[in-house]
Amino acid sequence: MDRRKFLRIAGSSTIILAAGAGGFLGTRTPTQALAPWGQAGSADYTDPRVRALSYAILAPNPHNRQPWVVDLSTPNEATLFCDLDRLLPATDPFSRQITVGLGCFLEVLRMASAQEGLHAEITPFPQGGDANALDARPIAHIRFVVDDTVARDPLFAHVLERRSNKEPYDLNRPLPSAGLEAMKSAAGPGVQTGATNNVARVAAFRDLTWEALRIEMLTPYTMQESIDLMRIGKQEINENPDGITLGGALFDTAKLLGLMSRESMADPNSTGFQEGLRIWEETARTAMGYIWVITPGNTRFDQLNAGRAWVRMNLKGMDEGIGLHPMSQLLQEYPEMAELYAQIHQELGATGSATVQMFGRCGYGPEMPRSPRWPVGSKIVGQ
Repeated sequence: MDRRKFLRIAGSSTIILAAGAGGFLGTRTPTQALAPWGQAGSADYTDPRVRALSYAILAPNPHNRQPWVVDLSTPNEATLFCDLDRLLPATDPFSRQITVGLGCFLEVLRMASAQEGLHAEITPFPQGGDANALDARPIAHIRFVVDDTVARDPLFAHVLERRSNKEPYDLNRPLPSAGLEAMKSAAGPGVQTGATNNVARVAAFRDLTWEALRIEMLTPYTMQESIDLMRIGKQEINENPDGITLGGALFDTAKLLGLMSRESMADPNSTGFQEGLRIWEETARTAMGYIWVITPGNTRFDQLNAGRAWVRMNLKGMDEGIGLHPMSQLLQEYPEMAELYAQIHQELGATGSATVQMFGRCGYGPEMPRSPRWPVGSKIVGQ
C-alpha cells in the first residue's frame, strides 16, 4: 500500500470513528435485503401457499442466485420454474448445482406446507427435462392438499436459523462422530451419505479442497463469474440481494475510497487477489470433518433429491451446533477441474454412474449473519 492510499484510509477512519456506532458503522446493514427473513410466515400473506414459499426462498443455493420462479395462477397448485437468467455457465455448465439448489427449495417448501396443514404433492419435471441444460419446462408441479394429519417435520424449527457457515472453524474443537452421524441420518432415502472426522483423511481433503479453490480462482473465466456476481457494500446488496455479498463497514469504506474494484479483484497480481487466496486457504484448512451426498445416477431427479438431502443435513447440523460449508469447487464440471472431479469420486468410492452431488466441510464456527434474499413477491407470477 502506498503512502497516498494509507493517508486516505487513515482519514476515512477518523471520519468513521467520529461518526460513532450510530453513524457510518451503525448503518451498514442492508436491512432491505435481509427483510425476507423477518417476513417469513407472516400473516400478511393471506394465501397459505405464499406463506410456505416465504420460507422456501430462504433455502441454500449456489452463489445465492435464487433461481426460482413460481406460478400460482391455478388455485391450490404451484408450478416451479428456473429463472434461466440466473444460471452459472462457467462453473456449472450443465446446471447440475442449480438443480440441486432447486431441490433444497422444494424440500423447505414441503416442510413449510406441512406447517400450514397442507400436504405438498410434488411431481418433478412433469414435462421431462434435458440432462445437459435447463430450459423453459417446469422444474416441478406442486399440488397442495389440505391434510390435518400431515406430519410436521422437526427440522423445520431450524429453517430461520439455517446458514452455510463459510468462516474458519475452531481447530481446538474436534467434531463428534455422533453429530456427523445425526446429520447423515437426516438426509432421508434415495441417496448415499458419508462423513469423516478421521484426522488423516481430513488432512487429505483439506489439501484437495484448497487445490480446487485455487484452480477456480486462478482460472480467469471461472473467477470472473464470481466477480460479476459480487455485491459490494450496502447499496449494491439492497439493490441486488443475490450473488456474493461483500458487506459491512470495511467493504463500504474501501468502495467509497476507490480502493476496491472488480478489475483489481480479477488481477492475480493485485494485493486484494492475493489476500483473497490467503483467506480462502485459511478457511479450507480449518475443516474438522467432511460430509457428502452421492446419488446412484446423475439425472435431474437425482440432483433434486440431492438438494433435498443436503438441506436436511444442513438443518440437522444447526440442531447439533455444527457448521456446514459446501465446497462445491471439486464437483464443478469444467475442463480445468476434471482431474480433481475424478479424484474426489475415486476417493469417495463413487463408481460407474454414481455421482458425488455435494461435498462440504464441517466444524464449529462463529455465528453467521443472514444472507440477502429477494422478497417472495418478486418470485411469484400469475397471482
